Amino acid sequence: MAVRISPLRLRFPSFLVTASRSQEAATPCCGSGGGGGGGGLTARAMSSAPSPYTTLKERVSCEREIKKSKFLAVAAPISDERSAHSFLSEVRDPRATHNCWAYKLGDQYRSNDDGEPSGTAGKPIYSAIVSSGLDMVMVVVIRYFGGIKLGTGGLVRAYGGVASECLKGGVTCLVKPKSLIGIEVPFELLGTVYHQLQHFEAEDIKEDYDTGKEGVTMVTFRVEYDKIESLEDAINPACSRKIEFYKR
Repeated sequence: MAVRISPLRLRFPSFLVTASRSQEAATPCCGSGGGGGGGGLTARAMSSAPSPYTTLKERVSCEREIKKSKFLAVAAPISDERSAHSFLSEVRDPRATHNCWAYKLGDQYRSNDDGEPSGTAGKPIYSAIVSSGLDMVMVVVIRYFGGIKLGTGGLVRAYGGVASECLKGGVTCLVKPKSLIGIEVPFELLGTVYHQLQHFEAEDIKEDYDTGKEGVTMVTFRVEYDKIESLEDAINPACSRKIEFYKR
């Protein structure tokens, strides 16, 4: 079903016009959770739906002692780079010998050896994330040196091993990305539209009456990508008219 964008000049809420896999809402099916660039409104039929992914439901940690060095791994779900830096600032220990880390945000990733020989800490931590099949997660491995050097191979096995063990011990959940949608609704049809939005489990529903059109409000909400077409197909006959759908 083709969807066109009305040529009428409308005032859209700023959060509908701008937004980045992190800035698109993504709500875990088993609990509360967490890119591309910003852009203007587009018709929903013009963009492909991102795939669901699996991530950690909550923070998890584990600790191992290897040749008198203590390795403490802490992993958590993250939504973007900012939340990754915030998580690192929260869990890193300035008293530790090294605070090494890696994170994965879709196709975006970063890792850091924090003073360990290049490629012996951050990279094996990232490899553990990839092997786990999880996405949108960060792992920080904190090392307290015990006096015995592990060597390059020993460091790789230690950091990668404790990171992998930590992730295996976490509770995971499936995340279905959501899209931010805006629809123009005449006042007299708000009740009908809200009934359908509730049926399709739309979230973050807001109204903006400053549309420049008398008797019409812009209703914005987030809904799972795979429900958008069905929602439109339900709203139009319920309202007995064509309701324009706008997507960021």
